[in-house]
Amino acid sequence: MKKYIFFDLDGTLTDPMVGICKSAAYGLAHFGIEKDYRELTYFIGPPLMDTYRERFGFDEEQTKEAVRVFREYFVPTGIYENEIYPGILSMLEHLEKKGYYLALATSKPEPMAEIVLTHFGIRPYIRLLAGSTIDETRTKKADVLNYALETLGLTDLSEAIMVGDRNYDVIGAKQVGMECIGVTYGYGSREELEEAGAAYVVDSVEELEKVLMSL
Repeated sequence: MKKYIFFDLDGTLTDPMVGICKSAAYGLAHFGIEKDYRELTYFIGPPLMDTYRERFGFDEEQTKEAVRVFREYFVPTGIYENEIYPGILSMLEHLEKKGYYLALATSKPEPMAEIVLTHFGIRPYIRLLAGSTIDETRTKKADVLNYALETLGLTDLSEAIMVGDRNYDVIGAKQVGMECIGVTYGYGSREELEEAGAAYVVDSVEELEKVLMSL
């Protein structure tokens, strides 16, 4: 039986598209790059710094400045331009009642993840919140998961599983020796998740709950 479930946040528990993508557009405009925010969904999931480097060729100084400007919009406004996926709260309640240990493993900085979880009433179900650091020293999913595992003192990873919507979640879980369930209702496709090596791929919150309850 899987006893420990590590959830990604963006694209898995909540849909942050408007807030993240408007923040990304705001940050890019600072550099004279004008983009329709609806075209920037690739900002959802991976660490911000990676996206600015890989998609726009920013150097280290530009990347840090882009993240700073991103947060100028995101912290007061974008963080609340977010929606919880239907069925998430009831799923978390059912899993908690069944005795699962529910944790969060996100590339979002911990203080911001705390705000989102609290805003949507999710926080009471999450016993451990593991996220990235504000100074970007811990951002990769594998680093976040390792931090969570060390905090819990968990070494038997056959008891744990990751849930996420992007290949970054699957790859990060594999790097620490954990299986991952990929969800297609977020921002990754079935093909992306399967190619990354997801142990299971589900299309809805209802299907996700059934799979988790069966493990």
